[in-house]
Amino acid sequence: MSAKGTGQGYVMISAVAQRYNIHPQTLRLYEREGLLKPSRTNGNTRLYSDADLEQLETILTLTRELGVNLAGVEIILNMRRKMDRMQDEVNEFMSYAKQELARGLGDWEQRLGTALVRSSPTDLVRVDRQVAADDGEPLL
Repeated sequence: MSAKGTGQGYVMISAVAQRYNIHPQTLRLYEREGLLKPSRTNGNTRLYSDADLEQLETILTLTRELGVNLAGVEIILNMRRKMDRMQDEVNEFMSYAKQELARGLGDWEQRLGTALVRSSPTDLVRVDRQVAADDGEPLL
């Protein structure tokens, strides 16, 4: 069964409860607490997506294996969302910085290519052609 026309598979609450050995009331509690947000059919049946099941697995790991209470789970999940957003912002900034750096190097290379005058090293040395009266050698 799929919802919202996404083509993604969805699982009903009874199948989720059986799969994870959890009571359906516990799933409803997680939803009331805002820890899970399953989709709903027109008949108001809860449908859990793969993302919902991943979230549930995280919740169950925190509560069953680490002994975290639901308030702690909520804090941890909120922190994870914030960290994900921050990581996205850092990635976006790094992409922007790389683009600007590449553009800046291109501008620099262009300025360097047009600013320099091609010449040989001997053209850059000025030679004074005066000759000293006593030895006939040019003065430098």
